[in-house]
Amino acid sequence: MAERSTAAVDVADNSGDEPLTAKADQSTSDGVAQNRERETDSEEAQGSGGTESPGKASPPELHSGHKLARRYRLEECVTRLDGFSSWRAVDEKLRRAVGVHLLPADHPRARSVLAAARSSALLGDPRFVQVLDAVEENDLVYVVHEWLPDATELTALLASGPLEVHEAYQMVSQVSQAMAAAHREGLAHLRLTPSAVLRTSTGQWRIRGLAVNAALRGISSETPQRTDTEAIGALLYAALTQRWSYDNDAYGLSGLPKGVGLIAPDQVRAGVHRGLSELAMRALANDGATASRHETPCTTPEELVKAIAEMPRIRPPEPTFTAPPEYQRTSYQQGYGRPAPHMGATQPVSAPPPPLQSRTGKALKWAVSALLIAALGLGSWQLADALMEHGKSDDTQKTKTTDGNGKDTDKTKPVKPIAIKGAQEYVAKGDAQAPGDVGKTYDGDSSTYWRSKSFVDGPEMKPAFKPGVGIVYDLGSQQTVTAASIGLRYPGDHTTITLYGTDSMSSSTSVDSMTKIGTITTSGTSAKITVSKKAETQYVLLWITAMPYASGDQYSGAGYKQAITDVKFTG
Repeated sequence: MAERSTAAVDVADNSGDEPLTAKADQSTSDGVAQNRERETDSEEAQGSGGTESPGKASPPELHSGHKLARRYRLEECVTRLDGFSSWRAVDEKLRRAVGVHLLPADHPRARSVLAAARSSALLGDPRFVQVLDAVEENDLVYVVHEWLPDATELTALLASGPLEVHEAYQMVSQVSQAMAAAHREGLAHLRLTPSAVLRTSTGQWRIRGLAVNAALRGISSETPQRTDTEAIGALLYAALTQRWSYDNDAYGLSGLPKGVGLIAPDQVRAGVHRGLSELAMRALANDGATASRHETPCTTPEELVKAIAEMPRIRPPEPTFTAPPEYQRTSYQQGYGRPAPHMGATQPVSAPPPPLQSRTGKALKWAVSALLIAALGLGSWQLADALMEHGKSDDTQKTKTTDGNGKDTDKTKPVKPIAIKGAQEYVAKGDAQAPGDVGKTYDGDSSTYWRSKSFVDGPEMKPAFKPGVGIVYDLGSQQTVTAASIGLRYPGDHTTITLYGTDSMSSSTSVDSMTKIGTITTSGTSAKITVSKKAETQYVLLWITAMPYASGDQYSGAGYKQAITDVKFTG
């Protein structure tokens, strides 16, 4: 059962006019790409600086199945441009998908690509797709990146229409904040196109190709902050209008009509949010001049972040509920063999028969009344008798004496919480999960949690690889544990938890030698384990052997995983 880390990669986005798969090279039966594609989008469409000459270096001819550093196995050539190629690959050591940029060591941009990749890797901001490795080896330079299998490019999102206003607000907020952080560290993107912005399945926006995409193409700018700010404005413009903010088509979007210049988004499409429309115009520039109205232009991502903060917050839309269909009587309900009435026809309503006015009806009413009176009398007598018996039993209870130790044997011992004095992750095999977060499971805050890593197989864990994950809790002294309440983060099919009493917090003690206290299997976000047989122990192992499937987040990719929010023991 292999662990899966967060996956994603920054592959070389080509022109934005076609999907990457449409521009991938045709491969022969041995997997070698034959044709070399050329970049087709103009720098005006990109909103970026100039480019350097690609030089005479040719891209390395490599086959699918070739391994780099005896670790990264090339799977599919995604694109091949200007002397470099991009591949989807597999990291066989960590068993996860990655992406690789390849170019010859004598390529005129090889040194700048290595420098850009290493600088980007040092940033370590989770809002950017991370650089995992940057190596020069055997006349090759290659850069390894994350791969995000659950993410969708902004280009693909806009194919079906403009973004909902809250989604556009979240996109420009997160992208602006990320780029402001990058520029504070001296890093620029310079190729911030719709294909470089991704939305994950959890709704987080991430940016790929920081510094590297520009270095691969030799793009530079004398005003990098202004270039990236204008690019963010173009992204917001596209998100609001489904149009590219220049007069040429690019990235699958239609450009503005030629000759009209840059017009505000709310003049392009009806119903566009006024505040976001003005924000896009403050970030965009047309031939160096800020467009439209009298707002102060935003020339850096930091100024854009401040402008967004000054806007009224845009809340997510209220969930909509579909009203159930109006109840329709069927012909069977209207009477067997009776046709259903035609719509619009007025049906005569027959008057109901008079209630029990005949002699037989009156006799029936008197009989029912007599039975009710008899039932009430019998019930009253039984109630009085029960009250008298209860009074006698109370008197008897009051006369009972306690034993010599002062313990009342007829009273139920009250349930009391057991304080947790400490905790430590239990690692039976393989690596630890998140040892620094075990204290978050009993800090009284349900928003904090300890999490497992993401696993490929499930829901049952594989003993040969990882028999389980868990935490040992120290109760301070010998305690009689009668129940445990456990809060979980991920619902689904299914979570199995077992409690064991043990002699220490050490992971060297095998689970088989521990005393089993109780177990439960649940598909929800809480688990209540009641101990049928009293057990006295100072240390309790919470052992998880099955976990549900959950989507990826900022800590781990999609897979079988679980997180513990709160743990409480009672005695």
